[in-house]
Amino acid sequence: MRREKMNQITNTLLMVRPVAYRMNEETAVNNYFMQDAEMSVQEITRRAQSEFDAFVQVLREKGVKVVVVQDDQERDTPDSIFPNNWVSFHQSGRVAVYPMFAQNRRRERREDVFDRLEQEGYLIKDFMDYTAAEQDGRFLEGTGSLVLDRQHRKAYCALSPRADEELVIEFCEDFEYMPIIFKAFQTVEGMRKPIYHTNVMMALGEELAIICLDSIDDAKERKTVVKSLKEDGKIIVNLSEKQLYQFAGNMLEVRGLFEQKYMVMSQAAYDSLEEEQIKLIEAHAAILTAKIPTVEKLGGGSVRCMMAEVFLPRR
Repeated sequence: MRREKMNQITNTLLMVRPVAYRMNEETAVNNYFMQDAEMSVQEITRRAQSEFDAFVQVLREKGVKVVVVQDDQERDTPDSIFPNNWVSFHQSGRVAVYPMFAQNRRRERREDVFDRLEQEGYLIKDFMDYTAAEQDGRFLEGTGSLVLDRQHRKAYCALSPRADEELVIEFCEDFEYMPIIFKAFQTVEGMRKPIYHTNVMMALGEELAIICLDSIDDAKERKTVVKSLKEDGKIIVNLSEKQLYQFAGNMLEVRGLFEQKYMVMSQAAYDSLEEEQIKLIEAHAAILTAKIPTVEKLGGGSVRCMMAEVFLPRR
């Protein structure tokens, strides 16, 4: 039986508009990208909403379909703007729901999101629910922890307190991926600390691999990752750790009007790139930028975290 050809990129995104955005005290313990700000929650939320709305407009103007869901004030979910951590939508019609490190992030999981996608004409056939692992203190935060090469059926994962190795392997068995597991680090006050999510140090497009190889301290693991990417014909854009801190690793390739490919990144990420890196990216996809300084500073995540890709089949 021939396996269905898998798409690496999609033109449909789920995004959640925040209502009470702030620095999440529960995730700050191992997200070293986060910084506090001396502003009221109301002012922070106003700025985050403004950045969110402008970003959605940028995407829609290029023909990307964005399904926007409003956050629920009563849930008190400061990180709801990053839905890709609790859910992923697959071409087979399956939906994966993930175990989350922070207790207040578990409240982000909402059944009405699935109802909304079905109303939009998407077909959900099956759910894979990994959330019981939370009871054992094991976590796997969606496509934050997993950077998926959907075409070549590989799942890249940097282990961390938010990415449990056994769960990575379980996901790969369920969804028929080969795990490429390694450890990635960043320097925090002179010490090497695990990077909390793989998708802040690595992004995969159809032809490109944007990655901070210097974050993979173990030479053997680094060599394995490079070999795997090159085997699949990926063109590597290597980032510095300085660029990592500007969220240059947190990109996502999407499809717009007339099959045009866009590499979406924040303005901070773009400003950190060197001319040669920009040329290399633009040879394969147009660059689309969004200004989200409030989201990045307080949330410790960037544009990729804000976009949950929808690969579900249409009804």
